[in-house]
Amino acid sequence: MTRRAVPVTTGSSAPDAPETPAGPAAATARSPQTLLWTALTIVYVVWGSTYLAIRIVVETMPPFLSAALRFVTAGLLLVGIVAWRFGPDALRVDRRRLASAVLVGLLLLVGGNGLVVLAETRIPSGLAALLVASVPLWVIVLRALFGDRPRTATFAGVLLGFAGLVVLTLPGSSGTVQFAGVVAVLAAALLWSVGSFLSSRLPMPANPFTASAYEMIAGGLGDLGIGLFRGEHLNPGAVSVHSWLALAYLVVFGSLVAFSAFAWLLQKAPLSLVATYAYVNPVVAVALGWLILSEPVTWSIAVGGAVVVAGVFVVVSTESATKRAPVPKDEGPLTTRADHSPDRT
Repeated sequence: MTRRAVPVTTGSSAPDAPETPAGPAAATARSPQTLLWTALTIVYVVWGSTYLAIRIVVETMPPFLSAALRFVTAGLLLVGIVAWRFGPDALRVDRRRLASAVLVGLLLLVGGNGLVVLAETRIPSGLAALLVASVPLWVIVLRALFGDRPRTATFAGVLLGFAGLVVLTLPGSSGTVQFAGVVAVLAAALLWSVGSFLSSRLPMPANPFTASAYEMIAGGLGDLGIGLFRGEHLNPGAVSVHSWLALAYLVVFGSLVAFSAFAWLLQKAPLSLVATYAYVNPVVAVALGWLILSEPVTWSIAVGGAVVVAGVFVVVSTESATKRAPVPKDEGPLTTRADHSPDRT
């Protein structure tokens, strides 16, 4: 479903407009800006902090079973919210759209998020976030493979971003991390990109919250199956209080609050502004990992991360400018799904 973004005003009056006194009218005029920046701050901080929360969860919980618990819980809560807010009919979808939502959910939340959770048992949360930032770059590659012709500046941003990934993945350059974890995150970013790419081309439920609810339930059940296949066991008594609190944070804030704020932003703000989360989240994640978990910030993480973020900035800014033109009915903007990261639902 395509959403039409509304331009954001700067809050300043026109050059020849008379000044208005402060009061209720001025407060009312400022309220849309306040709501916009509140929602944007939520997306910046909460989605950036989910990598830290995942790292805390997997300290005492098995990766895939914890992901299953998170997404099944969040999905069922979202089903209830959709039924309460839009009515039970909003949950009714035909088999074709349900199958599409299930496929996308498996790609995003099993192949994408599940591998990130697994990887964070081996690598720092900040490094995981920087590697996940490559999602918009992979999406451009997929678009090019399927006949789209992105602008030259977009390709330049992709090459720049992948150069940063090379720096991040140089053996031994990111400190004492297991290379298998790095590979797992790169695979997660690719699978998430495939799911994002397909979600804009498959018939999906008309209500985006309904689609997300079914995606989360399907992905959570997929994570459950893989966790059981791997022989994971969840012993509630062995789980620390910190891990339980981090999981609750992921369910409520990461999967419900931040996603709702993001969906609202897509309707109320320019895509060029909304898409800035794609290069703010990794910075937040690295800072929180260093501050709270004392994760090291090596030269390659600093340099490679900066190059990746710069490449994503070029891609997002170029694509946002391109998407200001009208888009076909069944094609959403790049940032509707394609810029989601593996822990973003």
